[in-house]
Amino acid sequence: MIFETLDVYGHEQVVFCHNKDAGLKAIIAIHNTVLGPALGGTRMWPYKSEDEALKDVLRLSRGMTYKNAVAGLNIGGGKAVIIGNPATDKSEVLFRAFGQFVESLGGRYITAEDVGIDVNDMEYVYRETEYVTGVHQVHGGSGDPSPFTAYGALQGLMATLNKKFGDEDVGKYSYAVQGLGHVGMEYVKLLKERGAKIFVTDINQQLIDKAVSEYGAEAVGLDDIYDVPADVYSPCALGGTVNEQTLPRFKFKVICGSANNQLSTNEIGDEVTKRGILYAPDYAVNAGGVMNVALELDGYNRERAMRMMRTIYHNLSRIYEISDRDNIPTYQAADRLAEERIEKIGKLKLPLGRGRTRFQGRVRGS
Repeated sequence: MIFETLDVYGHEQVVFCHNKDAGLKAIIAIHNTVLGPALGGTRMWPYKSEDEALKDVLRLSRGMTYKNAVAGLNIGGGKAVIIGNPATDKSEVLFRAFGQFVESLGGRYITAEDVGIDVNDMEYVYRETEYVTGVHQVHGGSGDPSPFTAYGALQGLMATLNKKFGDEDVGKYSYAVQGLGHVGMEYVKLLKERGAKIFVTDINQQLIDKAVSEYGAEAVGLDDIYDVPADVYSPCALGGTVNEQTLPRFKFKVICGSANNQLSTNEIGDEVTKRGILYAPDYAVNAGGVMNVALELDGYNRERAMRMMRTIYHNLSRIYEISDRDNIPTYQAADRLAEERIEKIGKLKLPLGRGRTRFQGRVRGS
């Protein structure tokens, strides 16, 4: 059954990691290494079952292959999940045990932080393996990727506004921002700096209060965000918020945000297109974080990172060109761009170290 699933998703390798003494139950999924070693974050979540965790890591790792390919990076796609409650189950020994499993893969998988994981957790992983990104700046890392993800999303937004309205003037338009986490709040800040009208919602009232007091946003209820008369819907939290229940309520002309898996199904993506709403494919828009940490592999430089974020504008423009060229929805055009790049680079069959990303001279922490 598992091998049949892997055939469908196209994975190269799945590793089940168990250390009873450390309380570790984790799964590492390597989807594709044609472009280079698989890079993708580690998520810690209290999954209801091991089957649920496996499905999530397979879906997420495949998504990283496409995200990294569209971003123009010389890395493949992978992901890891740790089964556990991030509020109660974290420990040094758990993350160091996980780091040993990452090390055992010899560089085929490079990890980073994701949902439920922070830079402090990555410090423990880093003690056991060099194949870690998003570590603290004292180790040559880039730290919190959220500002880069938000800035990259802004570049994607500008390309999308230009496609839909013929200009890039962010301040001319209004935005419904769902989710005010690290990325969402930074995104709101960038919108405010450009004079935009912003509606916000979140499950955390303190974050709403901050957005209202510091950035002049207008707060709306969790369910009311789908009804506001804004030009752009920007999902920055949960996936699947563009679905059969919400889409009929949209007055938005554009969907562009930092959340993953924004479309609940491909059929919903088709319906978005039929309704004349321009969808900015999520993994192209939110690639700023992975672009940022990928630079650590060759030696991190913040100025270079900011320049790389601006390529997201070009990537979105290219997706819209493919959508027009092939007369397909934008979500399909993004996949096609990724697949075309993987196919072309794959034919070169570059050996590791000649055009691929690799670690160079990093000294592991003790």
